[in-house]
Order: sequence, then C-alpha cells, then structure tokens
Amino acid sequence: MKVRVFRITLRRRKPFTGDLFEQAALVSGLICGIDEAGCGPLAGPVVAAAVILDPKHRIYGLRDSKVLRPERREQLAKRIRERAIAWAVAEASVDEIDTINILQARLLAMRRAVDALKIMPEYALVDGNQMPRLPFPGRAIIAGDALEPAISAASILAKTARDRMMRAFDAVHPGYGFAQHMGYGTPEHCERLNALGPCILHRRSFAPIRMLVEDAHLVD
Repeated sequence: MKVRVFRITLRRRKPFTGDLFEQAALVSGLICGIDEAGCGPLAGPVVAAAVILDPKHRIYGLRDSKVLRPERREQLAKRIRERAIAWAVAEASVDEIDTINILQARLLAMRRAVDALKIMPEYALVDGNQMPRLPFPGRAIIAGDALEPAISAASILAKTARDRMMRAFDAVHPGYGFAQHMGYGTPEHCERLNALGPCILHRRSFAPIRMLVEDAHLVD
C-alpha cells in the first residue's frame, strides 16, 4: 500500500506595520489613500486625490498609475469612482507652486483633496515620505502607490484627472504639445519652449523656465 504525502504550504500574511489607530481604521474601513500627480512637470498644476475604498466592493488590478496603460487607467478610474466609499480630487495651482514651492504645493493639494471628501476618514496612508497636515492620524509610505491599494487608487484618480486638465490646456495654449507630454520636460516640450517662450502654465520657479525668463530679460 502506497502512502501519499500531501505538502501544505501556509501563506504568510503581510506583517502589519501601522499603529493602533490604523488597526482601528482597518476594522471600520475608513482608511484614506492619498497620492498626487504632477510634481515633476515644467507646466501645469499639481493634482492630488484621496480615496476611501469599500472593502465590500473590491477593485482588482489597482497598481501604481505610472505602470498602467492610459486606457487601463481610465477604466480603473471609472471603477474607483463607482465603487469607493468616498473620493475627491483637488489641485494646487502654478502660482501656488511658484509661491510656496512644489513640495508644499503637493501637501496643500493633498489636504484639499481630503477636505473635499464627503466622509471624513479615520486614518490616512500617504504616498512618499511626508505627511500633509490632517485632522486625523496616518503614515507616509515610500512607494506606497505600489504597495497599498488605497494609495494606488488615489494615484490613478490624480493622474487621470491631471491628464484631462493638460489635454484641455492644450486647446487653450496650442503649440506646446501639452496633450502629448502633459507638461513634462520632454525634448519636444523643450524645443517648443525655446521657440515660443513660456506661457502662464509654466512654473517660473523651476530652473529651466527660470533660465528662459532670465535670458529673455537680458535680451530685452
């Protein structure tokens, strides 16, 4: 008689790295993911999103928005808006970026997104290494948009919202190619900048734009 041996593999759960506040929020389901899009571009606002996912309505395929194809991002963004307990998108303008710097503008956009939520969360998971000022506890997670579904969802909403803005700006400020590069410093964008000079959407506090403006003053 042969004896069959069955091997049982136990899957380890991801270790919990939060605190008691996060543990309580996990029970209630009121954890808010926060992320932004548009810190690096030479033009346009920085846009942030806040999302409270519904544990009863899971959304499969959530990833860092940067690794998703545009069509897939739009599909997931629609699903997030339909299934999340609450979501909101907010921005900090080009003028605010130039006045308070991009880091502070990023945190300001995040706080505005949270303030716009129809339901106040109990805890926040924020992409990056700094937290905005919030009326509840939370923690910052480096590469959180690739690790936490709620942050991934926020990154998708922020990215798709900002891309729509930049496509609309392209019609108002033609010639720069905003609908293609979304304001990032691509070779095409830099070529058009040198030919046309900066418009009101360009961030004067960023070195390439500042240098163009200074050179223009020298010529005048």
